Amino acid sequence: MSHLAPTGKWDARYIGPVPHDATYYAKCMLGGVLACGITHAGITPLDVAKCNMQVDPAKYKGLSSGLATLVREEGRTGIWKGLGPTFVGYSLQGMFKYGLYEVFKDQYMNLAGEELSNKYKPAIWLVGSASAEVFADIALCPLEMTKVKIQTSPSGTFPTSFGAALAEMSRTKAETRYPFGSLVPLWSRQIPYTMAKFCFYEKIVQLFYTHVFPEPKETYAKTTQLGVTFASGYLAGVVCAVVSHPADTVETGIVTLATKGLGTRVLMIGTLTGFQWWIYDSFKASMGLGTTGGK
Repeated sequence: MSHLAPTGKWDARYIGPVPHDATYYAKCMLGGVLACGITHAGITPLDVAKCNMQVDPAKYKGLSSGLATLVREEGRTGIWKGLGPTFVGYSLQGMFKYGLYEVFKDQYMNLAGEELSNKYKPAIWLVGSASAEVFADIALCPLEMTKVKIQTSPSGTFPTSFGAALAEMSRTKAETRYPFGSLVPLWSRQIPYTMAKFCFYEKIVQLFYTHVFPEPKETYAKTTQLGVTFASGYLAGVVCAVVSHPADTVETGIVTLATKGLGTRVLMIGTLTGFQWWIYDSFKASMGLGTTGGK
């Protein structure tokens, strides 16, 4: 495959199995919607428990006991509070996180040129993912604020249905600072997390294809490539959990309990990140775009 643009110049958009045109980026955005929307919605009960453990540690002492308390007090629907804003918010975040990462990565590689791009790959991954996350969090913020309010308000004090909760957040915006009051804490938590997630993912994939599967990536079966994707995503997720945890806790105002819920977080984010990359790359592979990363 030629790495040259039709103009004859080296162009990062022509490195992969297909040219990175508007259709490619649009498909990557759709892959990001699926990757983040489905996974975050699926772990809503863990999220409800984690938020409550941070807000009221005396009452919610651990993950399983916290879930049991929620079910006992609010019924089985109690552990699914905030599902609507979680699904919509993280679908939007995923769309920009993954889609714009592909855009920015290509743009920054072209700015740097072929030699520097190959020499300083991690720098490209870090700057590309940070740039994408800035926009992803702007899309997520109003829905994340609504989700946290639904999940941590005592039963009966705040509407739990999606539409009514959004209306209430808007009505009380002087008090809740809706829609962008949490944007700076969200950036402080999500930008380092995303930089770690993407950079470590790309690096671990690179190590797999250098040391474990040294033949050209495209010679391996799709199942092998997606196995590498999941394993790399899981390992990157564990790093992410440790990197982003303190800022996550600061957001709920409990600075002294920075390690509260860290074990839960490692399990949750590792699995979550593994599945996100797996869904994203499965979608890309099914569209003929190839999997993410390589030597």
